[in-house]
Amino acid sequence: MRTVFLLFDSLNRSALGAYGGDAIATPNFDRLAARSMSFDQHYTGSLPCMPARRDLHTGRLNFMHRSWGPLEAFDNSFADCLREKGVYSHLITDHVHYFEDGGAGFHTRFDSWEFIRGQEYDPWVPMVAPPMEKFRREFSEKHYPLDRSSKRFQHMVNREVMQDEADFPGPKCFAAGFDFLDRNRDADDWLLMLECFDPHEPFHAPERFRDAFPTGYNGGALDWPYYARVTENQIEMDEIRANYAALVAMCDEYLGRLLDYFDRHDMWKDTALVVTTDHGFLLSEHGWWGKCRMPYYEEISHIPLMIHDPRNPQAAGTRCAAVTQTPDIMPTLLGLHDAALPPEVRAHDLAPLLAGTSGKVRDSAVFGIFGGPVGIADGRHVLYHYPVDWRAPGLKEYTLAPQHMTGHFTAAELKTATMVPGFDFTRGVPLMAIDALPDAKRVPMNDGLGFDDDETRLYDLAADPAQKAPVTNHAVQARLVAQATAEFRAHDAPAETYDWYGLTLKETA
Repeated sequence: MRTVFLLFDSLNRSALGAYGGDAIATPNFDRLAARSMSFDQHYTGSLPCMPARRDLHTGRLNFMHRSWGPLEAFDNSFADCLREKGVYSHLITDHVHYFEDGGAGFHTRFDSWEFIRGQEYDPWVPMVAPPMEKFRREFSEKHYPLDRSSKRFQHMVNREVMQDEADFPGPKCFAAGFDFLDRNRDADDWLLMLECFDPHEPFHAPERFRDAFPTGYNGGALDWPYYARVTENQIEMDEIRANYAALVAMCDEYLGRLLDYFDRHDMWKDTALVVTTDHGFLLSEHGWWGKCRMPYYEEISHIPLMIHDPRNPQAAGTRCAAVTQTPDIMPTLLGLHDAALPPEVRAHDLAPLLAGTSGKVRDSAVFGIFGGPVGIADGRHVLYHYPVDWRAPGLKEYTLAPQHMTGHFTAAELKTATMVPGFDFTRGVPLMAIDALPDAKRVPMNDGLGFDDDETRLYDLAADPAQKAPVTNHAVQARLVAQATAEFRAHDAPAETYDWYGLTLKETA
């Protein structure tokens, strides 16, 4: 078996025609849907970027135990599991967060890997004397303050060397992917993970894609909204959304080139293709930009997944209504290659759904951010269950790699550390328990913002797919909370998290 695992970042389900979107033409996602099973109730797991990738590698949720951080020494990785089976794995990515303190240990699990430079605030292009007046003309200060200490400043510098389409990181990722395929497509037993940061912000696309979405805006670049409530006027909102649309259109075209490659080399018969994302992004819906701080509305948590499985050609062009989520990708990749499933995995191989031998693998998807609300979706209802008080003390981070997104844990945090027995997934290894201090540089606690709209709410998605008005249904809410509690138990969640969320630690008789 050969597998291409194509992961986009922040690819909104609603942006794709195959999922009912009509604002952006995405003919190649339509082509893929005709070759694949499209999953209609696929959800995130741990949020955001690196927690989602830890779920992808390990096949289990991790947000109950720690925030954004590295792959831990005791974690399983699907890449390691494949190596043990004799399957070669290669990663191509422009995702800069792998190469920060809080992203260590993921890319090195692969047999080989390639990092494409230049996305977001990647410290790539050295420029001692940047053209400040040029930046002032070309960038809106609303999104790009002219402050060299700002991470956004580095992005302005990086863009100086992105003049032609081939210079952009996304196209470079696909070029590297085709190079891998040219070199290895006739071999067997390999997995290529082609991971593109696009269409994640900043929404910077080559000119020919951007020109397809005209707006009335005529100011500097306005393509990197802060995770905050919308304050922009309508023209500015249209401009930001148009920049996102341009990136989605680019992703669609380059996906089409990959599908053409599959056609040209007759790869559909023996090569699996898995396409998904880690989470979505609010583009002014519900009055918000971004993710993390607000409830995990459908735009954020309900994500696309398409799988072409050559073992099940009858699945091409079909749709699956079963509830699935991000951790299920790991056992599915292992199943494609007949690799053994580690006992610590709590997710499910989607092969029975692809084969049509089972109607479901789980009752609901449970997802969340460390210390934040827990989302529970069952295909009809979704509940955002908030902590009793997310500002209160009491949570601990459990880790042997005390690193936040862009830096180590502080001395104040580390002074609270104690060694504690491990959990069911640490394979007998004890851990440090470190107090989750309120001023720690955790996501989304950076800048002291924390969570907003912090009231538990239930939505009936059949009656209110746009989530305009919460509903009251105590029986449904109790059932979803019970399912979340069962998932906490299955993942050996720390005892204090039950009090944090007002859950019951022990099962009642």
